[in-house]
Amino acid sequence: MLEISSLIIFAGALLVASGSPGPSVAALVARVLARGYRDILPFLAALWIGELIWLSFAVLGLSAIANSFHLLFTIIKYVGVAYLLYLAWKMWHAPVDVDAETIPDTKSGVRMFIAGMTVTMGNPKIMLFYMALVPTVIDLASVSLFGWFELSVALMVVLVAVDLTWVFMASRLRHLIRSRRAMKIANRTSATVMAGAAVAIASR
Repeated sequence: MLEISSLIIFAGALLVASGSPGPSVAALVARVLARGYRDILPFLAALWIGELIWLSFAVLGLSAIANSFHLLFTIIKYVGVAYLLYLAWKMWHAPVDVDAETIPDTKSGVRMFIAGMTVTMGNPKIMLFYMALVPTVIDLASVSLFGWFELSVALMVVLVAVDLTWVFMASRLRHLIRSRRAMKIANRTSATVMAGAAVAIASR
């Protein structure tokens, strides 16, 4: 078992990293502002699974392998950038009379999951956190399978709390927007934020 102090330090570092606005948060907030929270769960699940994968890479000592496959992760990053730009374009041109209560189809959920995964796996900020910062906080060489489980639980608790807080705040803000003009502004603001997230990922 890991020491409680180590888990607290890890959770604290993750809280700061995940809570600070970045490409993933920007994409999440922009999506909720533009389309509501109904279809956001696949995107959230992909963000959480992606970070769990990076944590597993770090614990298993696969940082060298990750560096060796730099080209693969670069490709993933730009696929994510392209998809974010596509979403930004869709948001910019979205009609202001869209029924916010419409339940999205399964395909949209799959697309949102893929978008979330590419954003997470291609985000250099997330990669550096797990490959560079976490080894300075946790002695990864001594982490057992149960230790990995403890870290994973801490990771999920922090990420779920942080991301759902962002979703809640963005959703409440969206409910304050009623007029066609306000919806148009919200859509285009979201599109700009989404495009900004894409540029932020591409430039790192």
